[in-house]
Amino acid sequence: MKPLYRKLPGKIESSFSVRHDVMPNYGNIWHYHSELELHYNIQGEGVRFIGDNIGNFSSGELVLLGENLPHAWRCREEYYQPNSGLHIEAIVMHFLPTCLGKDILHLPEAYAIPRLFERAKSGMIITGEAKVKIIELMKQAIDATNLDRIIIMLSIMKYLAETSDYKPIVNEISAFQQNTDLDDKRLSNIYTYTLSNYKRDITLKEISALSNLSVTSFCRYFKLMTNKTYYDFLTEIRISHACRQLVENKLTTELICFNCGFNNISNFYRHFKKIKGVTPVEYKRKYLNY
Repeated sequence: MKPLYRKLPGKIESSFSVRHDVMPNYGNIWHYHSELELHYNIQGEGVRFIGDNIGNFSSGELVLLGENLPHAWRCREEYYQPNSGLHIEAIVMHFLPTCLGKDILHLPEAYAIPRLFERAKSGMIITGEAKVKIIELMKQAIDATNLDRIIIMLSIMKYLAETSDYKPIVNEISAFQQNTDLDDKRLSNIYTYTLSNYKRDITLKEISALSNLSVTSFCRYFKLMTNKTYYDFLTEIRISHACRQLVENKLTTELICFNCGFNNISNFYRHFKKIKGVTPVEYKRKYLNY
C-alpha cells in the first residue's frame, strides 16, 4: 500500500525536532517523510507497519527509521474506545541527514555516520547498552538549548553508529513517491477498514466496493501498490495480532485462532508457520521461556 507523504513542521532556529507525546493513540496514518525518525515508545501496545514488515510493538521499544521509510503505529482496539483510560507516551526525534551540516558527513572521523544512515533505510530496533544511553539523551534533548542540543545529537549519532545491538526491520527497501489525492484516500480507506474488521471474513467484493473498483481491478491495483495480494496483507495483520495474544498467554491457541479471523485451526497453523517460520506453540514457548 502506498503511504502518504507527510511534510513535518520544523523551526528555522532548530537543526532537528524532539517532542514528548502523551495522546490517546497513534492514529492510523501510514506515512513517510524526508527526515529520519528516532522513536522511543514509552507506553503503548499494538501493531506497527514499517516498510514491508508488519509486527508488534510494546512499551520500551526504541526504533530508528531511515528517510522516506513508510511507517505507522496502530494501537490495540481498546486505545480507540471513548473513556478507555488508555494512552500512549513517546519521545520522537526527527532530523535530516544534513541536520548538522553537509561537511560533517565528509570528515574522516565521521565515516560511520553515512553508514548508519544507510542501515537506517531498513529500520533498526535498538537494544542493549546503546538503547539505555540513547533514551537518556533523548530525555535530555527535550529541554536542551543552544550548543547542548548539538552535543546531544552528536552523542546520539555516535551510539547509533557504533552499536551492533540492533535488528533490521524490513526485508525489502523500496522507493516511494507522492500519491495522487485519489490514491491517498482510497488506500487510507482500505487500510483503516481492514484494521477495524480483520476479525471477520472480508470478501474481495466488499473491499473492492469500498475502493470503487471492480474485484479484478482492485486485485490488480492492490498488487501494484503493495507487491502482495490483499489476502496476504490481511493474513499478515491477523498473524501479528495472534502473536501478541500468544505472548499475553490469556487464551488458548484455538480461541486465538478464531479471535483473529481464521476459520479453522489447521489453516491458522499453516499461515502462522509460513509467516513466522515456527508453529504457534513454538512461538509461545520461545517468548515465555518454557
